Amino acid sequence: MPQFPISPTADAAASPASMALWRRWWRRQSPSRQDRFIALGPLFSVILFLAAVIAAFGYLRIEEIDREQQAVTRDVEYAQQRLRLRLLERQEQLMRIGRDVSNSQIDTEEFIVQAEALVNQNPELMAISWIDSKRRIKASYVSSSANAIGPRTVGEQLTVGETDGTYELARDLRQPVYSRPLIAQDTRRYNAASLQLQVPLDDQGKFAGVIMGEYSVDGLLRFGIPTEITAKYAVALVDDKEVVLAGNLPPPRKGAAKLLPWAEGAAKYEIPVSPVGNGLLIRAEGYRASQGLVGSGFFWLVSALSALTVWMLLGNWRHTRRRVQAQEALLTETHFRRAMENSMLTGMRALDLQGRITYVNPAFCQMTGLTEAELVGCTAPFPHWPESELDIMQARLNDELRGRTPPGGFEIRVKRKNGNIFDARMYVSPLIDPHGHQTGWMTSMTDITEPKRIREELTASYERFTTVLEGLDAAVSVAPLGSEELLFANKLYRSWFGGQVSGHVNLIAQAGVPAFAPTGDALDAVDDMAGFPTDSLTGAQTANAEIFVPELAKWLEVRSRYLNWVDGRLAQMVIATDITPRRHAEEQAAQQNERAQNASRLITMGEMASSVAHELNQPLTAINNYCNGMVSRIKANQISNDDLLVALEKTAKQAWRAGQIIQRIRAFVKRSEPNRTSADVATLVSNAMELAEIELRRHHVRLTHYIAARLPDLMVDRILIEQVLINLMKNAAESIAQSHRPTAQRHVELQVVPKQIDGQGVVEFSVLDSGRGLSPEVMERLFEAFYSTKAEGMGIGLKLCRSIVESHHGRLEAVNLYNGDEVAGCRFTFWIPVTPLISPAVSATNTIAAEAAGPQ
Repeated sequence: MPQFPISPTADAAASPASMALWRRWWRRQSPSRQDRFIALGPLFSVILFLAAVIAAFGYLRIEEIDREQQAVTRDVEYAQQRLRLRLLERQEQLMRIGRDVSNSQIDTEEFIVQAEALVNQNPELMAISWIDSKRRIKASYVSSSANAIGPRTVGEQLTVGETDGTYELARDLRQPVYSRPLIAQDTRRYNAASLQLQVPLDDQGKFAGVIMGEYSVDGLLRFGIPTEITAKYAVALVDDKEVVLAGNLPPPRKGAAKLLPWAEGAAKYEIPVSPVGNGLLIRAEGYRASQGLVGSGFFWLVSALSALTVWMLLGNWRHTRRRVQAQEALLTETHFRRAMENSMLTGMRALDLQGRITYVNPAFCQMTGLTEAELVGCTAPFPHWPESELDIMQARLNDELRGRTPPGGFEIRVKRKNGNIFDARMYVSPLIDPHGHQTGWMTSMTDITEPKRIREELTASYERFTTVLEGLDAAVSVAPLGSEELLFANKLYRSWFGGQVSGHVNLIAQAGVPAFAPTGDALDAVDDMAGFPTDSLTGAQTANAEIFVPELAKWLEVRSRYLNWVDGRLAQMVIATDITPRRHAEEQAAQQNERAQNASRLITMGEMASSVAHELNQPLTAINNYCNGMVSRIKANQISNDDLLVALEKTAKQAWRAGQIIQRIRAFVKRSEPNRTSADVATLVSNAMELAEIELRRHHVRLTHYIAARLPDLMVDRILIEQVLINLMKNAAESIAQSHRPTAQRHVELQVVPKQIDGQGVVEFSVLDSGRGLSPEVMERLFEAFYSTKAEGMGIGLKLCRSIVESHHGRLEAVNLYNGDEVAGCRFTFWIPVTPLISPAVSATNTIAAEAAGPQ
């Protein structure tokens, strides 16, 4: 590839071009940025110099640490080899003794002699013991200087804890096994750590025990590690849990030594002791007699000089930056104030002490329609003063110059350039110069034409609202929760209860609506909001109740609602309406209803009069016959006392039967107060059937019934329910008579069974007849008052029956029975709940209906 030489003229041309670019870039920078760049140059220089010094010291220290680490690694491995050879040599000697014991070449005495010689020759050995296969000591020799173990007694059995499982391992492997380092429980003993070597004994292939040699870990360190290594390093034997068993290590560095980047800890190295394994480690750490004071002092001197230089540069740069920031803040503040004055809707006008205008802002010019040139320099009278109020405006100006304006400002009328007049409010404050002297007055002016109009409209609206509330025929009051303050009360409330909040509270209490949260310490354990609606209070539905106020002798309908008052407090509004005339009308209606029910019962009994007379004729005839027979037989002396007693008992029974018929009729017709008691359904139905059966026999109608077993008792007025059943059975008999059914088809069935309706247990009463049923027209108007399909009927029987059932929270219905497409009869059904839920408001209505059910 050809080489093209670079022309020197090209380099010379490129250099001025780059310099020109640099100059243009520098000139485009702002003075503050140029100062910042100039200040950053020396700062970067000092930082780079300090970084170079730190890097040089760090590199030298890393090299030194690497050399020290290599040296300590080499020496520790050498010490580990020396200690390994010493342990293997002792292991071979113990194995030789074990072979002599296994071959029965030595006895216990000879064993003790050889063990004593071996222990005395090797100071690290503390004891040698001969242990049989049952873990009993047959012979043992313990060095007199051994403090880590106690005496070994012949015949003593070693525990598992004393061998740490090494005995079992030697028995299973049939090889020499080293134990983990053992530490005596008595910490007062010196050199308490020990190490066991157990050599298994073999007796013709059977395990015969072990030869156990016990080493002192401290002796292994002192006699197994070369002295030249212990002189250079802090050497220690540790276990796998970092517990120092022998020797010592230098404490970790603290304090300022950790801050030196080169003053790291001395080199250290550790390696497992073979053949013991990882349970025993040899660890060595180099001594450091000096922390490099010369190098450290030089480093700190350079660092201090560099820090001082950086501090001086930063201080200079900070001073320059503050000066620039003060200039920028001054410009920003000036621009901000001018922008604020130009954008605000409040007019600003400055006057000197002589009353001459010295300054106006754009808002003031916009309000008056005059320019700044037309206003600045003017004296009174000003062009924006109305001609008709010059005297008033001059008086205002004089007060302003004398400082006698009210703090809340004052209202004036201002004329625009086009002649329009508007209302304004002016506020005055003195102008103070930097030396604390007053130089004039600053006036702010606000156009209040629209707010004044709105205020007047609100005042008129409030007057209309108050007039409406004062004219209501209901008492309206508002009170906050948790307070005894009355926020509002209209005229009718004040006329009833005065201006006290007690009337409001009493209305709420009688209506059963929670009013105020309890206060004081007596109810600390009670929920303050108990009884309030679970949804949002202001969104809860209005609570209604009808109460009687004895103080006013009036019935009031009370409606309450929670609302947020204008000041944000949660309040309760109560509206009480006088319903006394309505209650009187309801009472009169109840009395009319009572008379109608009484007339219905009298009519029913009138229709049943002939049948009742026939029923009474039977017992009366029987009584007459019994009496005549007894008189005849007594006159003829043909009757004994026993026969006379039997005849008298029969006569009394017939008289009792006649009396019962009359009592039932009298109880049915007699007017009584409503009395809801627990009634047995079977007894109630039986009484009704006994009264109605008279009418059914008159129409030649057969009555059958089915009453379910174990029916629950009902809380009812027995007479009213009996009246309903009698009317339904009587109507069924009349319907059958009007349909001209044959005798075999003239029957009425009464059924009483328990049921579940809408999840509530009820007792259902059904009356089924075999008449001609009900037409659609009759079905629509069946329960309508004064409607009847009978020529002599009054049309109040079924209406009263339905009222009685509904007063017991039940329901009365009627349906036709079909045999194919042909109407085969009609069924009237009503049910009474087993446990009626009676609310206070409905209870009063039901009581009135029940009272109206009794005849006069």
